[in-house]
Amino acid sequence: MSKDAHALSGLIPVVRMRSRSIDEPGRVSSPLELLFDLTFVVAIASIVTQLAHAIAEDHLDTALPNYLMVFFAIWWAWLNFTWFASAYDTDDVPYRLLTMLQMGGVLVLAAGVPTAFEGQNFTLITLGYFIMRIALVAQWLRAATQDREGRATAVRYAIGISVVQALWILRLFLVQGWPFGAEVAIFALLAACEMAVPIWAERPRMTTWHPHHVAERYSLFTIIVLGESVLASSVSVQGVVSAGSSSGEFVLLAASGLTLLFGLWWVYFLEPAHEGLERNRSWSYFWGYGHYFVFASLAALGAGLEVSVEAIGHHLDASAVVVAYSIAIPVAVFLVAMWVLYRPLIRPTVIPPAVSLGAAVVILLLPLLTGVLPLAGVVLAITIVIALVIAVTIVLRRPKPVSRSAEAPAVPS
Repeated sequence: MSKDAHALSGLIPVVRMRSRSIDEPGRVSSPLELLFDLTFVVAIASIVTQLAHAIAEDHLDTALPNYLMVFFAIWWAWLNFTWFASAYDTDDVPYRLLTMLQMGGVLVLAAGVPTAFEGQNFTLITLGYFIMRIALVAQWLRAATQDREGRATAVRYAIGISVVQALWILRLFLVQGWPFGAEVAIFALLAACEMAVPIWAERPRMTTWHPHHVAERYSLFTIIVLGESVLASSVSVQGVVSAGSSSGEFVLLAASGLTLLFGLWWVYFLEPAHEGLERNRSWSYFWGYGHYFVFASLAALGAGLEVSVEAIGHHLDASAVVVAYSIAIPVAVFLVAMWVLYRPLIRPTVIPPAVSLGAAVVILLLPLLTGVLPLAGVVLAITIVIALVIAVTIVLRRPKPVSRSAEAPAVPS
């Protein structure tokens, strides 16, 4: 779609859907994509709240698998829309209406999160997921009709998504009453089928996703997930203040939590994703799929911070060590995932592996000091480790000044 057409978006009823150029200059997220992301704020907030309750009640045996499964549904729906939009965004009336339908599916899915955690009832989540996926199938069928060069790929996507979606609905009716472990295993199998669809569909021809656009979309979703952590923490802070339970430890914990989130934001944006995707498009699946661990860990951190604030003003069923690990584990997973994802993409990573992996090990050991340090002290220690990761990286990677002798031209004798 041309720049002139995008300038008139909202006024042009229908635009022929064609593959967009991978070299399109100035490609950024559209206002529609930003609005689409807002619906995921609701879904992520709901799942973070449920995970926080489970940590506080020390019921992670079933809550953690539920969290990982529901988060996969949220993340996968967002991922599919993002990569499709990068290749085929027309921003005309049909495209906008189908996007609105997908947004409605996200809200239905979010409404089903509490019942999934409390009663293992995935009906609403499956319904919301179905709405999102059917809307995407319609988009792929439109692309197959109007983009001759990408027709084979688009048809494969439509077929693959439809088949797997039918299996999700079949799972809803078949696994009722099954052991929880069997339900998780079936979910993992179908999730693998979902991730296999793009690999199979793009064999005839890869979609023309834009590296800078995709990198920006992932960056924005990272900010959304971090924002949910801020929201979860602020709600808990309000509760503690209202109950009159604030103290010096509470102030230290709140300040450390905010600084920790800021530090993780800094760490994420140290790695140049757009340049890596531009140079190594063949690693796009690995990088795109692997972000599940980045996003899921950051969202889980929000639950951990929420519980840590509650632990100061209330008695929890979970021990202080468990609460500390609910912060340490997500942070360590985030650091390891960043190294694993960016190592093949940019070679080498901006953050030295010894720094990121060493920091992850130290962070996993810090909760063991809970008996010696208060919970706020452990969170502060984790925050200091992240700050050291940033500081060491800046010192090691800062550009070296060019000497004046090197700048001066050679004088012939």
